[in-house]
Amino acid sequence: MTESVAVVGGGAVGVTAAYDLARRGADVTLYERDEIAAESTGRAAGLLYDAYAEDVDARIAERAIERFAAFSGEGDFVFERAPYVWFATEPGQAADAVARDADAMRAQGLDVEHLTPDGLAAEYPALRTDDVEAAAVARNAGYTTPAAYAELLAEKARDAGAEIREGTPAEVALDPARVNGTPYDSVLVAAGAHTKQVLANAGIRVPLKAYRVQALVASGPDVPLFWDANRDYYARPHARGVLAGDGTQRREFDPDTYDRTADDDFVQDTREKLQHRLPDADVSVERAWAGLCVATPDKDPLLGELRDGLFVAAGWQGHGFMRAPATGEAIAEQIRGEHAGLAPFDPTRFDGDEEFRVRSGSDPD
Repeated sequence: MTESVAVVGGGAVGVTAAYDLARRGADVTLYERDEIAAESTGRAAGLLYDAYAEDVDARIAERAIERFAAFSGEGDFVFERAPYVWFATEPGQAADAVARDADAMRAQGLDVEHLTPDGLAAEYPALRTDDVEAAAVARNAGYTTPAAYAELLAEKARDAGAEIREGTPAEVALDPARVNGTPYDSVLVAAGAHTKQVLANAGIRVPLKAYRVQALVASGPDVPLFWDANRDYYARPHARGVLAGDGTQRREFDPDTYDRTADDDFVQDTREKLQHRLPDADVSVERAWAGLCVATPDKDPLLGELRDGLFVAAGWQGHGFMRAPATGEAIAEQIRGEHAGLAPFDPTRFDGDEEFRVRSGSDPD
């Protein structure tokens, strides 16, 4: 008999899981209370890279890039190749971390190398590099429009036989696992910042906290993807110039009531950072916004079976979209019994009532 699976959440991870489940023969129904990519996925920056020092993270990111490349050109989805550069501008902990992480990534077999300031300037002359203390580059990287990916995978899921119910809030219950009163063999909650509340309504506590981040689009020259470790912001190419952001607020926010507009001080501060890094450019901000990321106590996601027949995929620390093709695939394979899951991300490692402070994905461990 075909296994029935409900997926709660129409972001990048949810639609990927729905597609991978459906193409493996499952009878899939996806519930999305708004529209596909309406929340965090639609507000994500779209940076894509495999530059992770930990082996599990590196393999997941590598698989994600492989799938992004394979899907590119279907529908409106395009994966644009561009290197990812990260650097420190002061001697000390950040500069040491750049060098150490690059060596660890190379040991994982990733296409990563140390980069001199002159080498960076030669490749991207628009960047100021005279203050760079340490730099590295990952070549297996790029960027995209996140909503286009989610819309493509939702359509592929439909073509594979999944039912996508937009505008349909989901109420999850257990014994047996069910959504809106309908029983399923398995239920996957991949509702982003709403995952904590969806599970709480089912009587299950999980240690997740949604935190607010911000981004903007500004005019500017050709740049790589880059992250300034000391000033703690990122940037990438954009059709209108440069997309940049961070603006992380390290406290918990209500996903239903948070301010989706960017703060004036974030816009001014980020513009000044860009102008410093792009000294010959006219950096004019065109638009800015805010979104949510989700933190866990150890900065690793909850990915796997939480209760009998109930699975969760959440807590990406700002790196959810870039890993969605791989994590959505991994949870689909686990639900179908094709593997036991990823042990470091096992959601049962927590009791659910842990106290912890919010840290962003870029915060040191």
